[in-house]
Amino acid sequence: MRPKKHRTTGSNDLFRSRLDQIINMRHELVLLAGRVDWDWIDGEIAPLYSDNGRPGIATRFMIGLLLLKHIYGLSDEGVCERWVHDPYFQFFTGEEFFQHVFPHERSDLSHWRKRLGDKLERLLAESLRVAHASGALRSQDLKRVTVDTTVQPKAISFPTDAKLLHAAIRGLNRLARKHGVRLRQSYVRVAKSAAMMAGRYAHAKQFNRHQRQLRILRSRLGRIIRDIRRKTEGQAALEGAFALPLSRATQIGSQQQRQRGWKLYSFHAPEVECIGKGKAAAPYEFCVKASIVTNNQRAPGGLFVLHACSLPDNPYDGHTLRNVIERTESLTGCPIERAYVDKGYRGHDTQNPRRVFISGQKRGVFGVIKRELRRRSAIEPIIGHMKNEGHLGRCYLKGRAGDAANVLLSAVGHNLRRVLAWLRDLLSLFLLSLWPTLNCPVQPNSAY
Repeated sequence: MRPKKHRTTGSNDLFRSRLDQIINMRHELVLLAGRVDWDWIDGEIAPLYSDNGRPGIATRFMIGLLLLKHIYGLSDEGVCERWVHDPYFQFFTGEEFFQHVFPHERSDLSHWRKRLGDKLERLLAESLRVAHASGALRSQDLKRVTVDTTVQPKAISFPTDAKLLHAAIRGLNRLARKHGVRLRQSYVRVAKSAAMMAGRYAHAKQFNRHQRQLRILRSRLGRIIRDIRRKTEGQAALEGAFALPLSRATQIGSQQQRQRGWKLYSFHAPEVECIGKGKAAAPYEFCVKASIVTNNQRAPGGLFVLHACSLPDNPYDGHTLRNVIERTESLTGCPIERAYVDKGYRGHDTQNPRRVFISGQKRGVFGVIKRELRRRSAIEPIIGHMKNEGHLGRCYLKGRAGDAANVLLSAVGHNLRRVLAWLRDLLSLFLLSLWPTLNCPVQPNSAY
């Protein structure tokens, strides 16, 4: 059932403290909470609910928690724990009185991310609207953009053959116990010892012994696969439950280290791809590609993320540019006059190729275009901030839907961090302008 709308009583309570009486109402989170259009967000999310059943959690509470998580780079558990002792977090999520206990479950954040799905783009649009309304972003800043791709690493360990085979054996045993399939032998103890010795032999460069341990792991994995197929044959429910894990285990058991073509790099996250970006410290990264669009010229509040999306299956950058530009225009409502990209976009398929300028291009580059093309590399520190201060540096969410949600919410968190910094600067300038009229012996040393 649709969540109830957030309402405040406006009255005092003898046994509870009102938040607006114990916090600084000029704090940037308080100012940001007043600028977000919570009613519009609630209207966008309403179609995701049916008319029957128990009322859902208030939209402002859950969306506020998601925004706070990605603004401050916290985990699901971390944002719930900080909410209990931070009155500004409670005010941002719509609470009227200070609460001493978290009122919901942490898993509600996961359920809400799955429920929102494509609606997460509405949060990115709202972050841009808040930036525009506060003066941190101007309409003219949306016409000339910079487009680039980066990698979003997944939360997996480095996929050696021994690790993958060991993970497949443990995964099949765990699934067999869950469905009550009694295996002839689990091989868990043997697989653990073989995986450990394979790592030691590879480190010592004793590759014959290393290959012997890999053969042990492959043969044990094959025995478990055949045993499960024999004992689930003719049972449609069990065959359906084991179909996907068995196909993954078969792929892991058959693939070789240097083979060509598609490979599986994680038993629990098959969407992971191996991408080489030419970095000396990390020649290969096991991740999912993501596309980022920012304004080219610096806005009053800095550089904002105008569009962000994940690009599964590692497509060529030039083949994604047309779709990215179209979705950016639909998200911002402003046509793009010029787009600046790096050399990875050569051979792109945009509708108007003359408005796309590639790094190192000489023809047609002069005056303002030449200066703006030099600013193309300004997108790199923005990607770095999204990885270091946000969650783009490692994705812990499951599946391709989790990859898409993590990229979008990381972009929303970056935009709101820029808005908070802009509000903080405006407040400090306002206080400094009032300084000559105040007979205070101490100078203001903060934004409050």
